[in-house]
Amino acid sequence: MIPLRRAVRSAALALLSVPVALTLTAAPASADPRERSQTDTGTDASTARARRMLGQLKVARPLSIRGYSHRRFQPRWAHHKGACDAREMVLARDGRGVRRDRKCRAIRGRWYSPYEGKWFRSERLLDVDHVVPLAYAWRSGARRWSQAKRRAFANDLTRPELVTVSHSMNIAKGGQGPQSWRPPRRAYWCRYATSWITVKHHYRLFVTRSERVALRNMLRTCR
Repeated sequence: MIPLRRAVRSAALALLSVPVALTLTAAPASADPRERSQTDTGTDASTARARRMLGQLKVARPLSIRGYSHRRFQPRWAHHKGACDAREMVLARDGRGVRRDRKCRAIRGRWYSPYEGKWFRSERLLDVDHVVPLAYAWRSGARRWSQAKRRAFANDLTRPELVTVSHSMNIAKGGQGPQSWRPPRRAYWCRYATSWITVKHHYRLFVTRSERVALRNMLRTCR
């Protein structure tokens, strides 16, 4: 009888161990949702809306750069929440597992730069880019704004004007418009164009003819 009991007990233990084995050998989880989202191809509705807004933008020749300086927009990043300024808010929003010190500065995390499609683990390699560059906005009508409105534009966390990118991409872009510079990663063109148009439409900044053509071409990548 004792050997039989042992056999039954062994069989029961074997059955109990099956779910554990299945759990250990289960297929890996799907890719990071943030990585999947970086195709940024948009939807039919968002693309149609962007095309409609683009058609509503005034077309004009660019204004002179005379009188422009970064300080006319942003002598420093504006504070939005306690010790956190706009830059740190964007880094926290765009990063994964971001840790901050008592002064709200990001000290650890992972960030995805959508312009070239790369992940970074050091905040020192990153910049917060103005999608519509400040100098470009100046030539698109912002030179006529008040100092307060320019400062609000430079620190806008509501519109898609601020995005975390690599320092190298931010330098390469500079103050150029989409007719002169586009993200190397073509999969981001749709998001880039819709963000650009959304910002310009909200602030009633005009576009040049070549800029409008470039934006229309980028919207063709939306699907």
